[in-house]
Amino acid sequence: MANLTVAPYGWERTARAVEKVKDRLKRAVSALRDANVPYAVVGGNAVAEWVGRADEAAVRNTRDVDILLRRADFEPAKAALVAAGFIHCKIMEVDMFLDGEAGRAKDGVHVVFAGERLDPNNITPAPDVAESEPAVEFQVIALPALVRMKLNAFRLKDRVHLVDMIDVGLVDQTWPANLPPELGKRLQELLDNPNG
Repeated sequence: MANLTVAPYGWERTARAVEKVKDRLKRAVSALRDANVPYAVVGGNAVAEWVGRADEAAVRNTRDVDILLRRADFEPAKAALVAAGFIHCKIMEVDMFLDGEAGRAKDGVHVVFAGERLDPNNITPAPDVAESEPAVEFQVIALPALVRMKLNAFRLKDRVHLVDMIDVGLVDQTWPANLPPELGKRLQELLDNPNG
C-alpha cells in the first residue's frame, strides 16, 4: 500500500499562518526596540490589539505587519530589521521587509512613514509615532490615530476593521464630530449603515 501524505486540516493551516504573523511581528518589534528606534504597530495588528481589548472573540487575523516609522529613523530601522533576518525591498514605492529569502511581499513587514500621505488621495497624513501607547508586546498606535488611518484608506478591509471597532463599542456616534469633515462623513456612513 502506498504511503499517503495527508494535508493538515484547514484550521491547522490557519493556526500555523496566524502564528507565523505573530512571530514576524514579535521579531520585527524586538529588533526595533533593541535598536532604540521609535515605532508604532499600525494596520490589522493594531486593530486586533484594540478590538481584543474589548472582545477577544471579535479579533480578525491579518497576514502582514505594518509598522509606522519616522523617515529620519528609517536607516537605523532598516539596519535592525536586516540584522534580524529581514530583507529590505521596495515594491510600488512601498518600503517593506521580506521574511528571509522565501518571504513574500503580501506577508512582509510594511513601512508606513509618519507625517506622510500613504496615497496622494489621503485626506490627512499618517500620524506621528508619538501618537501611540504601550501594549503588552509592542507599541501600538493610539485608537484615534488608527481610526483616522483606516478612514483615510477606506478600502474594503479598512471599512471591515472600522465596523469591527464599532461593533465592540470602541467607536460610536460621538466620533465623527471630532474628525476632519470628510473623515467624519465616512465614519458616519459606517455608523448609519455598518452592513454596507
